[in-house]
Amino acid sequence: MSKRTAQAPEPRAPEPQAPAPEPAGPRTALTLSRRRLLGTVGAAGAAGLVVGGAGGALSTAAAHEDGPAAALSSLGSTEVPFRDDRAKQQAGITTPLQASGHLVAFDLAPGSDRKAAAALLRRWSRTAEQLMAGRAPDADTGVALDAGPSSLTVTFGLGHSFFDRTGLTKHRPVQLDPLPDFSADALDPKRSNGDLWIQIGADDALVAFHALRALQKDAAGTARLRWQMNGFNRSPGATAHPMTARNLMGQVDGTNNPKPADADFDERIFVGRDAAQEWMRGGSYAVVRRIRMLLDDWEKRSRHEQERVIGRRKDNGAPLTGGSETTPMKLDATGADGLPVIPANAHARVAAPESNQGAAMLRRPFSYHDGFREDGAPDAGLLFICWQADPLRAFTQVQRKLDRGDALSPFLRHEASGLYAVPPAAAPGGYVGQPLLEG
Repeated sequence: MSKRTAQAPEPRAPEPQAPAPEPAGPRTALTLSRRRLLGTVGAAGAAGLVVGGAGGALSTAAAHEDGPAAALSSLGSTEVPFRDDRAKQQAGITTPLQASGHLVAFDLAPGSDRKAAAALLRRWSRTAEQLMAGRAPDADTGVALDAGPSSLTVTFGLGHSFFDRTGLTKHRPVQLDPLPDFSADALDPKRSNGDLWIQIGADDALVAFHALRALQKDAAGTARLRWQMNGFNRSPGATAHPMTARNLMGQVDGTNNPKPADADFDERIFVGRDAAQEWMRGGSYAVVRRIRMLLDDWEKRSRHEQERVIGRRKDNGAPLTGGSETTPMKLDATGADGLPVIPANAHARVAAPESNQGAAMLRRPFSYHDGFREDGAPDAGLLFICWQADPLRAFTQVQRKLDRGDALSPFLRHEASGLYAVPPAAAPGGYVGQPLLEG
């Protein structure tokens, strides 16, 4: 029976899991019965259960007591809970990077007030909870039939203008004040901002698209689509061992990300208990930037030049001062010529917390490719998403420093931008943003 139906799946026993390609939050796998597992081994051989050096996902058909059926792979069966008793934040912030994603913003339709917005967020929360559990919502399109949850996450945010449109201006946090202008910005207002923002991620493209369509249908009559962007990452299990993701420049991207195990992680990424707006306590702020990469120009540079622009080796992400990816940069190291080994304007140096009074943010991006421009150059780059407790002390502080002298800037174009307050996860039986809208 298809997982994505209105019926609950039958109980199954634990299935071996492939290592996650990124650090982070909880994922709960569905299970596979022992009889099915043994049947699969008998049909495919024990070696058929593991694909690739990392121990890829089980994907071979298994025998079923009532007839032939396909066993969900660990990739398809992995479920991220919509609400987690152990964590207050919404899914999709500390969740490992998924292979496919959509970013979408809506504006409330004329005449939609606070009550209408509350009803919409209630519908969206209900639909997201069903989809993330692998269940089909009412009037389902059938796009994702036969698929499991596939690590689907749906994350909701509120833009600056949402508070004006709903009469909640006095409850708008100061952290949502508009971002300053940066010299490298070439922003398209039609693809920026928005009253409401949704981040969708999944390890299956059809599951991600299914969620996008279901949520857009829920918005009909209440909110209108403002913009949409589609992204991707490397698929889990595609590398021989878990590693930090690469971007379209071929660089390891995200090495200096704060780790959930860090003592100050929650303080940096999530809004604390002393926040002025109680409804945001436990939430976070997302900065979204569409950054086009000038790949034709970048790829003309030698590997040596590229590494000096970044300040890290291209093959393993190690700093130019030596070691492995996780080795701290020696920012004071100089070469035989007396110059810094990591150039003064190298991206890794300029963006480092040590260069920004400790400022740090959790980067969780998707790559994108939207075809080709009129000049034949690829319209491709990064859907940059970063999370922090206070954008002014994190993203804005770092971006100002980059704006003044980053060797990578000539190869980038910032074309769209948004800032969103992302409330904590919904309470049991509730919806995201309920304390704000009903407080």
